Amino acid sequence: MSESAVTASQMGLCTCHGCGGLSELIPGIHEMRCRRCGASLHLRKPNSISRTWAYLIAASIMYIPANVLPIMKTGSLFGSQSDTIMSGVVYLWHSGSWHLALVVFIASVLVPLAKISALTFLVITVQLGWTQGALERTKLFRVLEFVGPWSMLDVYVVTILVALVQLKSLATIEPGPAAAAFGAVVVLTMFAAMAFDPRLLWEPKEAHHV
Repeated sequence: MSESAVTASQMGLCTCHGCGGLSELIPGIHEMRCRRCGASLHLRKPNSISRTWAYLIAASIMYIPANVLPIMKTGSLFGSQSDTIMSGVVYLWHSGSWHLALVVFIASVLVPLAKISALTFLVITVQLGWTQGALERTKLFRVLEFVGPWSMLDVYVVTILVALVQLKSLATIEPGPAAAAFGAVVVLTMFAAMAFDPRLLWEPKEAHHV
C-alpha cells in the first residue's frame, strides 16, 4: 500500500471498532453510532496518544521493581532464598541450562523493554509528524501486538512451581512482589498497544485526530 492511496476517511467512510462494520459518515453529525452494534463511531481511537503515553509511563515505572525485587521466595529445611529475574537467569546459566537462561532473559527482560522502547518510538514519530517509513513502522507495531502475551513467561513459571511444590510438601515457594510488578508491566504494555492507533502512522499531520 502506498502513502498516496485513498483512505476510508477521504471517502466519508468509517469502520466500527466494535463489530468491524463499515458506516458512512454524515456531515454535521459529531456523534454517530454503528447501526449494527450501537458502538460510538470515530475515525481514530479517542485520545490515542495521551492514553498510550499514560500506559507507557506506568509500565516504565513498574519495570524497575519487576527486575529489582524478588520474583520468587523459596524455603526448605536448608534455609530460605529470594531470587530476582536476573539472579534466576544467572543460576540457570551457571547450572548449565544456558538455553533456558536465554529464553527467560529474552522473554522477561528484553521483550518488555523492547516493547516499551518500540511503542515510545512509534508515539514520538507520530507526534513529530514523520512521513517516512510508515509501512515499516506499521509492521513493527504488528510484531509488538504478536509478542505481547508471550512476555508473561516468568509469571507462568512461578505459578506452576508454586502449585507443584505445594502439592509435594517438600518446600515452600511463594511469588515475590516482582511477580505482581512484572504482570503489571505486561498488562500495561498490552493496554498501551491497544490504545495506540496505527493509522496515525499514515496520517501524522492530522493533529485533530491525536
